[in-house]
Amino acid sequence: MIRILFYLFVVLALGLGFAWLADRPGDMVVTFSGYRYQVSLMVAAVGVVAVVAATMIAWWLVRSIWNSPYAIARHFRVRRRDRGYQALSTGMIAAGAGDAALARKKGKEAGKLINADQEPLIHLLEAQTALLEGDHDAARRKFEAMLDDPETRLLGLRGLYLEAERLGDRNAARHYAGRAAAVAPQLGWATESTIEELAARCQWDGALELVAAQKSTKRIEPAVANRQRAVLLTAKAADVMDTDPAAAKAAALEANKLQPEFVPAALAAAKVLLRNDDVRKASKILEHVWRAAPHPEVADLYVHARSGDAVLDRLKRARKLQDMKKNHAEASLAVARAAFDANDYRSARAEAEAAIRLDAREGAYLLLADIEEAETGDEGKVRQWLAKAVRAPRDPAWVADGVVAEHWAPVSPVTGRLDAFEWRAPVERLGHLIDSGADEEAGRSVPAIPAPATEERLGEVAEVIEAGAPAPEKPVVEVPEKTDLPGKPVSEKPIVVTEAAKPAPPRPEPGKKAEADKPPLPPDVESAHRQDFMPRLPDDPGVDPDEDREPETARFKLF
Repeated sequence: MIRILFYLFVVLALGLGFAWLADRPGDMVVTFSGYRYQVSLMVAAVGVVAVVAATMIAWWLVRSIWNSPYAIARHFRVRRRDRGYQALSTGMIAAGAGDAALARKKGKEAGKLINADQEPLIHLLEAQTALLEGDHDAARRKFEAMLDDPETRLLGLRGLYLEAERLGDRNAARHYAGRAAAVAPQLGWATESTIEELAARCQWDGALELVAAQKSTKRIEPAVANRQRAVLLTAKAADVMDTDPAAAKAAALEANKLQPEFVPAALAAAKVLLRNDDVRKASKILEHVWRAAPHPEVADLYVHARSGDAVLDRLKRARKLQDMKKNHAEASLAVARAAFDANDYRSARAEAEAAIRLDAREGAYLLLADIEEAETGDEGKVRQWLAKAVRAPRDPAWVADGVVAEHWAPVSPVTGRLDAFEWRAPVERLGHLIDSGADEEAGRSVPAIPAPATEERLGEVAEVIEAGAPAPEKPVVEVPEKTDLPGKPVSEKPIVVTEAAKPAPPRPEPGKKAEADKPPLPPDVESAHRQDFMPRLPDDPGVDPDEDREPETARFKLF
């Protein structure tokens, strides 16, 4: 557009010049070698312009002819390069789609058309193709070759880092990430891995420097950077609290300032202040974080803030926390524990039951078991509370990558991830919880597996019956299909008979003998069944039980 405007400006200037000359007539006389040439001023101007134009055209023709070999060569070179970039683009797309054969073909084609030293993407395509083909050694060699070129150094470090992660070599992965972070702190993957490594080795100052460098590049959100800095400062304060109290105080207070609602930071700051006897400021920090997120460790530290307080004073502080966060399970549990320590079992029981109504979980039932044991000593009720605790959901804890820890930690013990611990209930185990309703359902759906009926067991049943023990309302008898005769095992398929399910068999007529196909029973088995397993029918008038008693061998029937 600018060039067009320039040409229009030149044409306009020439037109104005010729118009100006036309309005002012005159002659131009030139004397050369004894000759005198006289022309009008307009003709002279046109001649000068024509000579200049002819000179420019001649120069362009001569220059074009002189540079024609170079222009032809450049044309073919540009055409070759365009074909190479087209092949490279197709190969990268194929590698991203997982087509190793097409990626290898286009990579070779691009390597022939484009010089690999001038285009680093060819090395990347070859490395990606090797990874698709499963040749990880060749891919690592390609990535290592990229380290020699400043333009591809970060790309090679990234590839080596991913390969180390694939092999599970965390030390090598963090080594490559550290090299990349030293060159380019704006790389998130490199900086995060290096920060995790430094945090795992308790090098808090180096990790904080990397967080500051990453924040200065403005590649991460300020809130994320502040969170990471608060986590590292909290860990540093806990680490140097015994060796360097001044540094621990500065780190803890800064962490609490960055994240006022971060429970570990508030606990660290409160502990440091309590060591300096600054109870008022420590209490303010704990009260603030308690209003945001009630936590049992916050309640415990707040209640025991003054080491010389009596148990009633601690109970008052616990009730103060409850007033700040009413109708919350943690507040009720804090008051219940303080009341239990003060031997106020009535208040402790009421608060523990209120906590169960708000959030029934394991800790509340265990506390009720302790209260029951201390107040009444009733072992039955204690076992009842313990049984409910077993079935109740688990209490919240610090959980990171499936690991449950008693105390907060800055990094995960499994993956080394920074700020991985969360305060939440651990994942419940798979399975069916045992309760009263579940027991009845399970009894209806799952058949019981009875123990084998042995001779000793039958003898015990006979002794109980002969002793005149009252029969149950709905007796259940499990009799195998075959009696355990000498040398023969008992059948594993029982027959369960109940009074409601099957009535008592009719009595045979007096004098009727047993069926011939029934084998005789051993004496000990016969004596074990001298009484009917099933209860008798109600007394029938006119029937003498002794007279109608059936023979013992015929009365014992195998179900």
